[in-house]
Amino acid sequence: MESMGKKKARPRRSFTWEFKAEIVELGRRGDRSVGQVAKDFDLTETAVRDWVRQAQVDAGERDGLTSSEREELAALRRENRRLREDVDILKRATAFFATETR
Repeated sequence: MESMGKKKARPRRSFTWEFKAEIVELGRRGDRSVGQVAKDFDLTETAVRDWVRQAQVDAGERDGLTSSEREELAALRRENRRLREDVDILKRATAFFATETR
């Protein structure tokens, strides 16, 4: 009874950009729907739609962040997080040494 209506979680998979480009081409060609392409390759329809949408952004056909802009943004966010952690550590060290010297 517990398993009725619940799908088992699919393990997270990663795909090469070449594979994604091939799937996007199949989805954009028009002879098969995005849903059919997803089903044929055992992918989620949402993932295929996202790949097609990102390809349109990269090609300038749609507004949004390109793949390279997304990568740069992610790198900047990582660096920002690391720098904030560094500042926090320095603040704690300053507070510690300020109380030690009194």
